[in-house]
Amino acid sequence: MKLDILAFGAHPDDVELGCAATIAKEVSLGKKVGIVDLTRGELGTRGSAELRDIEAAKAAEILGVSVRENLGFADGFFRNDKEHQLKIIKMIRKYKPEIVLCNAIDDRHIDHPKGSQVVSDACFLSGLLKIETELDGMSQEKWRPKQVYHYIQWKNIEPDFVIDVSGFMDKKIKSVLAYSSQFFDPKSNEPETPITSKNFTESVEYRAKDLGRLIGVDFAEGYTSERYVAVENLSKLI
Repeated sequence: MKLDILAFGAHPDDVELGCAATIAKEVSLGKKVGIVDLTRGELGTRGSAELRDIEAAKAAEILGVSVRENLGFADGFFRNDKEHQLKIIKMIRKYKPEIVLCNAIDDRHIDHPKGSQVVSDACFLSGLLKIETELDGMSQEKWRPKQVYHYIQWKNIEPDFVIDVSGFMDKKIKSVLAYSSQFFDPKSNEPETPITSKNFTESVEYRAKDLGRLIGVDFAEGYTSERYVAVENLSKLI
């Protein structure tokens, strides 16, 4: 299956928090979108890897993505090295996305910038002919995505561009709240974490509102880009 967009996240729920409204919008436009989680989030204070597997599947269904896979990297301890890059390269060559979305370039959680860099490096290496990979016993062709964009997470990184996601925030919020083990729940007796506060859950919407305010729409999601973002003409800018 060839995808138009492949979104990577270091943990299940990274993609939902960072770019779910964009994904929902692209799916509504007929684009084929997939998600690859690098880890199962097994070091998370709340929940378990098994529970997050279930939550991730539910979130994927809400967003209407074509496929979701988990590479099973070690939460907290995966590295940007050949072993991990090759596993990501196999996913890129399997799905041949035109665009890759990945973690924030800098963030509070150490896995986020690591995930950002290992995916970015793999996107480049995936286009090299002399790196040979196999999947299910068959040789894979080289493939390099046209663009790699990084969504924004905990830190308020200044975006290079923003996408109008008005009309798709409800799906984003529903996909985030599918991870009921991870976020605000006044009835929970589990330990508090930085993402379990009511303020954090509300921040998902008010950040999108603020980015939307800056471009004159209701909601927006921001991204940083590794290359210049080009437009056909001035009228394409809003």
